[in-house]
Amino acid sequence: MTKHVAMKTPPIVSRQEWEAEREKMLVKEKATMRARDALSAERRRMPWMEVDKAYVFEGPNGKASLLDLFEGRRQLIVYRAFYEPGVYGWPEHACRGCSLGADQVGHLAHLNARNTTLAYASRAPQADIVSLKQRMGWEMPWYTITDSFDKDFGVDEWHGHNVFIQDGKKVYRTYFINSRGDEQMGTVWSYLDATPLGRQEVWEDSPEGYPQTELYSWWNWHDNYDAAPDKTWEAVAAAGEAAFRDKDGK
Repeated sequence: MTKHVAMKTPPIVSRQEWEAEREKMLVKEKATMRARDALSAERRRMPWMEVDKAYVFEGPNGKASLLDLFEGRRQLIVYRAFYEPGVYGWPEHACRGCSLGADQVGHLAHLNARNTTLAYASRAPQADIVSLKQRMGWEMPWYTITDSFDKDFGVDEWHGHNVFIQDGKKVYRTYFINSRGDEQMGTVWSYLDATPLGRQEVWEDSPEGYPQTELYSWWNWHDNYDAAPDKTWEAVAAAGEAAFRDKDGK
């Protein structure tokens, strides 16, 4: 019989004491945020590795190259999800951890607006992938691995996000996130911070010549990115930026 251990809770304090404790925590939170910004800036300066092998995937429209997975955009993030024979839950479900991650993925229109594509890849046949996506309500493009892509990029035995950029017909690997790093993925910000171009906003410390726009100016409703920039929103965004963002980039 398991012995019940009483939960040792924190002290109960007044509003003033609570606010004072929060202010102390906020100092540490801001320091962590600054450190994360600095890490992302360093990541944008990582060397690139040219991908010189012609990988072939199966997609809903047939065979696709790694360059095809970009869907015409500059950046690509490929998450290796485990959905295939031998994985617990097959064929009704993918790996529980990979599925939890897929449930976290935000609306892809915001990533696409920053010239970035997110794709999933597994070894399951396309018919099963299509069925899984419909059942689970997932929208990300999902491809079938047909060759050594997973082994070559460190995701044949464990999940992970590989990040790529294209320049003309050439593709380069720029970063790799796996293990507990995958827990942080899912938001537009976590994905963009992993890319070589970052969020592409003027406050970021990026190399010279990198694309950058004003903070908030590119933000939009996910069904409205095809419309012309809204001047009213740009004015509201600029006012909000001036009022709420402190000089060192809160």
